Amino acid sequence: MTDPRKIDAIIVGAGIAGLYQLYKLRELGMNTRVLEAGDNVGGTWYWNRYPGARCDVESLSYSYSFSPELEQEWTWTERYPAQPEILRYINHVAERFDLRKDITFGTRVISAVYDEAVQRWLVDTDTGESIDSQFLIMATGCLSASKLPEVPGLERFQGPTYHTGHWPHEGVDFTGMRVGIIGTGSSSVQSTPVIAEQAADLTVFQRTPAYSLAARNRPLEQSEIAEMKANYRAWREAQRTSGFGVPVELPTQSALEVSPKERTAKYEAGWREGTLVSILGGYTDTLTDQEANETAAEFVRQKIRERVHDPEVAETLSPRTYPFGTKRPCLDTGYYETFNKSHVHLVDLRKTPLVKLTERGLRTSEQEYELDAIVFATGFDAMTGALNAIDIRGKGGTALRDKWAEGPRSYLGLAVAGFPNLFTITGPSSPSVLSNMIVSIEQHVDWITDCIAYLREHDIAAIEPTADAEDGWVAHVEEVGNATLYPTADSWYMGSNVPGKPRVFMAYIGGVGVYRQRCDEVAAKGYQGFTLQEALTRT
Repeated sequence: MTDPRKIDAIIVGAGIAGLYQLYKLRELGMNTRVLEAGDNVGGTWYWNRYPGARCDVESLSYSYSFSPELEQEWTWTERYPAQPEILRYINHVAERFDLRKDITFGTRVISAVYDEAVQRWLVDTDTGESIDSQFLIMATGCLSASKLPEVPGLERFQGPTYHTGHWPHEGVDFTGMRVGIIGTGSSSVQSTPVIAEQAADLTVFQRTPAYSLAARNRPLEQSEIAEMKANYRAWREAQRTSGFGVPVELPTQSALEVSPKERTAKYEAGWREGTLVSILGGYTDTLTDQEANETAAEFVRQKIRERVHDPEVAETLSPRTYPFGTKRPCLDTGYYETFNKSHVHLVDLRKTPLVKLTERGLRTSEQEYELDAIVFATGFDAMTGALNAIDIRGKGGTALRDKWAEGPRSYLGLAVAGFPNLFTITGPSSPSVLSNMIVSIEQHVDWITDCIAYLREHDIAAIEPTADAEDGWVAHVEEVGNATLYPTADSWYMGSNVPGKPRVFMAYIGGVGVYRQRCDEVAAKGYQGFTLQEALTRT
């Protein structure tokens, strides 16, 4: 093992969050290193290369705001950018700001231990290197720890298997193959139509159907690009103060106080708009009242019936066990229409459960399906998985995964009591996955950077939340969440997709703008709710 290196800050992850955090800490003149498990920058967009992978936030909004020059020089081509274009953008940012020189690729962090005596973190990697750092900033992403289905025989299948979250960089050719896809979340909704174009036979194994809206993706027109570039500053401010990081006109009426005709007209307008929030944000009570929600849910189910020719298949694809929006809604291009093709089949695993994988394919309770390749579109151990995968130990040797055994606890989703100088970008209990991620990433990075600058200016060696502040924030996040329909669904928002994971609503639904104001108030009051510690006297 090499001798420990002393630096100011370690950033774990070279995705959108890690790159911006590196840029900001450089501005402070800090000696900073980024450790990245992959071979290049990109984070989510480096790993998720499955067919059809695409962002569900519009490209002109899904981009950095910190550099007006970057905004003007980069031109997006599509309304909803595909993975290759997003990755080109991230690479452009890394090159433009010369970020790679401080990134160590092909290096996975395996442990991080806080030494109270010297108020520093000792970080060990899988390459055998140890690094000594004052600050440890986790930019590990909310959807980066992939998971396989909980089914026997995963190792028995003789053909190739793929996970949408770790797709081969050289791509996969399914031409002439019998392919099975397990899962019908966002990655399956996006990849199914593309794989169906290649495969000789495609079987989709559905556990829980998704609510998906037509994306209406298209090439961007030069006029709308020019208009956005001319008005970016005002648009960025609107993003920062909005509810989801996506500026929309706020609703003023309940879905139940208007006529069915008026309500349908509003939903139709939202459907034509083709955004995640177009229908979800149509009325004040869509996410808080079951009856109001059902009006939107039934509208989407009617659209499924219109798009799928076989009534039985349409019904199987129609969600009825959870409210609309309480699992991440999807945007699709031809997903439902794919099931009108004769070589595409749908298997309802609620009726015929998945029993095991076999040498030749997959067996349900009803029959065996012979397959040449299997795609696992089975999602992630969201929000906490990537953090708990690292052995992070704070004061007294307490392991983060032990502290979070009953669910994640943090202050503002930014820091954890008992873990000084540890910051989590878009961590649990912040808006994160319920927002335009780049808006939330930039807000967190800016806050963390300002905090570190404050500590350096005031000769403060360590900062951590108080237990009371953390408890208060956790209670607030739970209270706000319980005022919505989110906890009624078994979703990855709740950790329900991972067996044994505590069922806790892990995101903050109070709104991006409201949350930003709260964070700013904490900082303005000298980091209220935090304990600030001067350097210990060394003998």
